[in-house]
Amino acid sequence: MSARSGRQLSRLLSQKKRICVPGRTIQPTRFFSTPSQQPSQEGGFQKAKDKAAVGVFDWKAAGLFIATGIGLYFYFEHHKAQVQEQKRNELKKLKYGKPFVGGPFNLLDAKANTRFTQDNLLGKWSIIYFGFTNCPDVCPEELDKMTEVVDRIEKSHGEMVQPIFISCDPARDTADQLEKYLSDFHPRMVGLTGTYEEVKATCKAYRVYFSTPPNAKPDDDYLVDHSIFFYLMDPAGNFIEAFGKTSTADAVCLKFDEAFVDWKQRPQERT
Repeated sequence: MSARSGRQLSRLLSQKKRICVPGRTIQPTRFFSTPSQQPSQEGGFQKAKDKAAVGVFDWKAAGLFIATGIGLYFYFEHHKAQVQEQKRNELKKLKYGKPFVGGPFNLLDAKANTRFTQDNLLGKWSIIYFGFTNCPDVCPEELDKMTEVVDRIEKSHGEMVQPIFISCDPARDTADQLEKYLSDFHPRMVGLTGTYEEVKATCKAYRVYFSTPPNAKPDDDYLVDHSIFFYLMDPAGNFIEAFGKTSTADAVCLKFDEAFVDWKQRPQERT
């Protein structure tokens, strides 16, 4: 073999046996693992890894979890509303069951000439006003307002309210004086009076202030300072509301309507 031929053979071997074809070079065949098999194996391993990380949580479990959460939310909201309603009912019972205004009393009915006590309040709604017959303006105005309220209630609900006037001037407000004075107001107005001690006890029960001198005589000249309120009592004798001089007949009638509706929902307290 010539030296030239030897060099050519050595160059061919150094090129890792590349096959030369005129115009192109063909690389020797190399063998690898199937490309589609390796990614699929890696993807399966990743899925198994993810599943192991989250357990059996899937879309079905997620839906069940959300539905359970919504159900619990509405359950607790409903329970909360029930508790709030129960508290409101308890407050109503507290309000109506414990009369902060009112209580036992024993006075004289000027017209019937019989004793009138807290038991005479039972079975009817009552509107009670404390005043005196020598009052120059406030008492007549309040009694006119009371008469209007009673007439309006009777027009809507029938005869169910008894208007009551309690004198806080027993020395001058005799039975005859009361009957004469009240004839200018509602025809069913009940006038009550008594001894100084009986009137004082009644005023105390109803939280009424009055300044009548304890030793006053019928001929004495004095004015009586007193609380200007009339009180709405329900048929069980419980205090509902007090209305002052600034309270209008509309406000009193509205409050009565509310109390009347509430009363019908408490049949256990009816007498």
